[in-house]
Amino acid sequence: MAIDKGYRFGIGFDEAFTQGLVMVGEVSPDNEYQSREDRAAGRPTRQRIDEVTGKRQWKAMVTDPAETRAKRASFEITLLADVQPVPTTSEVLPGMRPIELEGLTAEPKVAGQGEFKYQSYVFRATGFRAVANGSGTKTARSSSAAESPKAA
Repeated sequence: MAIDKGYRFGIGFDEAFTQGLVMVGEVSPDNEYQSREDRAAGRPTRQRIDEVTGKRQWKAMVTDPAETRAKRASFEITLLADVQPVPTTSEVLPGMRPIELEGLTAEPKVAGQGEFKYQSYVFRATGFRAVANGSGTKTARSSSAAESPKAA
């Protein structure tokens, strides 16, 4: 049985991020590349549209406290929505807030270069949900969830 390239697996937030996520900065539009010629001609920037859902793409930088490798702890997550999603939590430090995502999907991809390639994922979500306990951290999960790493 083959799975098509680009397939998105639905995954629960608590399974993917056992200790929650911390958003660094703000949500911003995921704009298409604009060349120097386009800027000089005064052409407007266009926001990317997800080809599967037809929704606008937004991006946010997040940090996973459960990740042990520093280079893999922070990454961009794509939010798919017609209007800009607004986090449901307040900042705990300037520019940092615990978040939980709803409608989370994971798409496998190969990351790294040369002989240092590794399995990674592109995470997409439809929006934010209220953090269950206010701190964004989760209690220890079952052993089956703990054994399924995000990036091997």
